[in-house]
Amino acid sequence: MIKMNAAGRDRQNPEILIATLGVEPQVVTITLDRLLAGGRAVSEVAVVYTENPVVQKAMDMVAGEFRSRFYPGIQLRPVPVTAGQEKIRDFCNNADLQALLRTLYGEVRRARQQGFIVHLCVSGGRKVMGIMAMVVAQLLFGPEDCAWHLVTEGWQPGDRRRLHLPAGEKVWLVPVPVLRWQEAGTLVRAVTELDDPAEVVAWYEKLTRDERAKRKGEFIRHWLTPAERQVVELACRGLDNKAIAARLYKKEQTVANQLRSVYEKLREWLGYPAGTIERSVLIAEFSSYFLSETFSSSVGTSRV
Repeated sequence: MIKMNAAGRDRQNPEILIATLGVEPQVVTITLDRLLAGGRAVSEVAVVYTENPVVQKAMDMVAGEFRSRFYPGIQLRPVPVTAGQEKIRDFCNNADLQALLRTLYGEVRRARQQGFIVHLCVSGGRKVMGIMAMVVAQLLFGPEDCAWHLVTEGWQPGDRRRLHLPAGEKVWLVPVPVLRWQEAGTLVRAVTELDDPAEVVAWYEKLTRDERAKRKGEFIRHWLTPAERQVVELACRGLDNKAIAARLYKKEQTVANQLRSVYEKLREWLGYPAGTIERSVLIAEFSSYFLSETFSSSVGTSRV
């Protein structure tokens, strides 16, 4: 059974996984498992699929997991690709592709209108499903929405199917960059209004810094437990483990264990870079975040 951690329970916005499906149902289940393990408060899963018999079999396997003990409290919604009343079996012509685009657009639009944070998995099904899903993401995504690509080391089509992987298995959810059209419009307008290329570069760098700051905020809010946030803030403010333990009335070993957990999460957030993730990396990444003027200390009143 997949359990949601404290970070997930604290979040205010509901979250939805929208996934495209082909013949491999584990793309949906493993993606959902990874999101839940990362503290994402996913309460609904929409699976977009075709009426191809082989794909339908995969859809039935996904549905079976939701009927079992794995995902209590999470709603599954199978979403067939349709053109009017007709269910599409495959993508053979422009009408089929338009039906796919409308189906994906409708799902993401509905989720956004209902206030969901959208996780869009583009790894399942025909390649064109991922392409169309990214088009929709560019059109509709908000700042906290994310497109994901599932990577499992060593797995190849035809290998033994495992709907859930044990801890330690080499599997990653890689965020796919999305240039939202609303941002692209702003970028284009800015470029046309600036005469000096240096100003354009400076403006772009500011956008990049803002995006980086936003991602850091998401890590603090969504990846860490409240206790880990406090420890991270104090570590980034220069306190050692002994001082943090005294400040928070904890044992020094408890602080060390919480930081070890944070390093593991940070390693994943950074995309599993080479080298050791330790205190110096944590401080380099987040000291500016906690020292920013807008931040209210989490050791007291927290904005996270």
